[in-house]
Amino acid sequence: MTAPIRLAVIDDHPLFREGVTRSLAEMGVPGGGLNAIAPILERHPGQKIVMLTVSEASDDITTSLQNGAKGFVLKGVGSRTLAEVLRTVAAGESYVSPTLSARLLSDPARSNASPRRDPIEDLTGREREILALVASGLSNKHVALRLDLQEKTVKHHMTRILAKLNVRNRTEAAMALRDATEKRL
Repeated sequence: MTAPIRLAVIDDHPLFREGVTRSLAEMGVPGGGLNAIAPILERHPGQKIVMLTVSEASDDITTSLQNGAKGFVLKGVGSRTLAEVLRTVAAGESYVSPTLSARLLSDPARSNASPRRDPIEDLTGREREILALVASGLSNKHVALRLDLQEKTVKHHMTRILAKLNVRNRTEAAMALRDATEKRL
């Protein structure tokens, strides 16, 4: 395998930039970005991968997160939003574009709830409250503002929530809440 080449495609024409980037990506990542996640993480386990893609397929989102990606963002995102997403992931959080998170949460076929006791019952009242706000699409910062808490406190609660639910990221936690809610109905 040849050494990877890091590059930036710079041009004032978005269509040209996208075309060059896509052409190089197709030659450099056979089978697409989904197939690149595992080899990257095998060589660099601490790497935080954000998928920047045109794919809105639920299977692609789920597969990328299960394979270890920390973010899934649509290519139409603005530069400021992308920068914020990258800061969020660099800080240790996961990110999925809100429209894609909503689609995943509303797709009952994506349910992966286990037959054992509902882990949502293990959450404290405050943890359930925070999880509900996260599931509605709020960031830790906005949850903190809503509940008059420090963002650090919300992050601490999210760490405990992820551990209690045995999930890896915010999206999976929100899906677990959705699944538990559907079971009760």
